[in-house]
Amino acid sequence: MTVMVSELRTGTVGEAMNPGVLTCLPVTPLRDVARMMVRHRVHAIVVFGTDDRLHPWGVVSDLDLIGAIGTGANAGSVAASPVITVTPGVALEHAATLMAENETTHLLVVSDKGLPVGVISTLDVARAAAAEGDPGSS
Repeated sequence: MTVMVSELRTGTVGEAMNPGVLTCLPVTPLRDVARMMVRHRVHAIVVFGTDDRLHPWGVVSDLDLIGAIGTGANAGSVAASPVITVTPGVALEHAATLMAENETTHLLVVSDKGLPVGVISTLDVARAAAAEGDPGSS
């Protein structure tokens, strides 16, 4: 069964996101990024630039990491950039649309002041859709 974006009837990013943001610098070796993912059971790490630690530069997903095994790459060389952001009050339907349009699996959730507060993934959206019950029923 394929869940279509229009089938998400309720919920916000803030209700479905994972609070907190794990970060690294562009020069961080991928081995360290992988260790962070495993230790914290996440699928993405946000990369912040060295000039401004509050400015997200990119996102390294587990798929990015897998694609770079054996290359000696660092976080900055495999991170998806620019970072797509949403605020906690955004509807899940809109977040899912942004993911699809930008071909990304993770969005950085920022406060109204632009500070990072969490990450929402395609899996988080899928969990929300599953919690609504059978998407085909009323």
